[in-house]
Amino acid sequence: MNVRSLAVLAAVIPVLVLADAAVPARTQVEPTNSAPNPYQTIEGWAKMPQGREWGSTSAVEIDKDGKSIWVAERCGKGPDGRALNRCLNRQTGEWSPFDSVMKFDETGAMVKSFGAKMIIFPHGIHVDRDGNIWVTDGHDNFPTPARGAAADAPAPAAPATPVGHQIFKFSPDGKVLMTLGKAGGNRPGQPADPSSFYQPNAIITNARGDIFVVEGHGDPTPVQRLSKFDRTGKFIKETGTRGNGPGQFVQPHALAFDSKGRLFVADRSNNRIQIYDQDLNLLETGWEQYSRISGLWIDKNDMLYAADSESGSINAAHGAWKRGIRIGSVKDGAAGKIQFFIPDPSTATTGTLAAEGVAVDAAGNIYGAEVGPAALKKYVKK
Repeated sequence: MNVRSLAVLAAVIPVLVLADAAVPARTQVEPTNSAPNPYQTIEGWAKMPQGREWGSTSAVEIDKDGKSIWVAERCGKGPDGRALNRCLNRQTGEWSPFDSVMKFDETGAMVKSFGAKMIIFPHGIHVDRDGNIWVTDGHDNFPTPARGAAADAPAPAAPATPVGHQIFKFSPDGKVLMTLGKAGGNRPGQPADPSSFYQPNAIITNARGDIFVVEGHGDPTPVQRLSKFDRTGKFIKETGTRGNGPGQFVQPHALAFDSKGRLFVADRSNNRIQIYDQDLNLLETGWEQYSRISGLWIDKNDMLYAADSESGSINAAHGAWKRGIRIGSVKDGAAGKIQFFIPDPSTATTGTLAAEGVAVDAAGNIYGAEVGPAALKKYVKK
């Protein structure tokens, strides 16, 4: 039985999952909150067109030119003035009219947008070596059970046209070049379909064009895996089940390659990084000093940028750790020192704050995509 089959079986027999792997691993190192912050924050740098405001976003990437910025955003604000976290209203079935994928030049002016009425919950974004843009959609249009419904109540009827849990590859002009996964996703309890997804979080490609994906956004979600596809989108292999042992995941949330071609996986709810070779063999588990990682970036000099948006007041189990962006060198290894720390200015919030997605341009400027504050911040050296 392969790991995908085991994951689906876990959806049918949840007691087994809870017995084996429900409790995330405890961080084994002291909180790393005291490194210096040599950056100043630039708010309002990226300018939306007139009539549009920022919605929530966790997806930010650097263009092939090294200076322009791509963002996948969740469609502005609703009628009540609150930032939207989805581009599709699940109750009414109505799509937002806004494009969800946007490009900003180095001055912060929007120069390109596309993707309207395609992506419900843009979560991860990647720009490949040819300049194409990949975006993961982590939600669907299936109705949720009514509030207060009995546990054994029949599930609401499935939508006539399922949408979501797919990955889109766009040209720089917005043409859809490839779609990975079936619309609506490979939902828990369905027959295993390793070429489809449920809650895909992040995607990255290597020099050959091979595609790597991590999925499993909710802690209780049985499918928690890292998978590999060839450049045509053909499924090759997968690894991972839900749990806190080596090679297991709880919310694998972000991906990055170092200069040696090793694949770093931000195993968020286990408060650690796991490192793989490109054949999905596990090389190392640890790096807890980078905290509870939502966003991950490794630059050409092997500096690692880890965005923690869920520690502190948001997460009692990780309450001694401050939210923010931790920066260190991959070359220093698993026990390497945190060299710099950009802290979240808020310490009392109870929802996801600070940067969740992180990217660094060729000049060393850092960009943080924020879900809670619904913003894209820029950090430049003082």
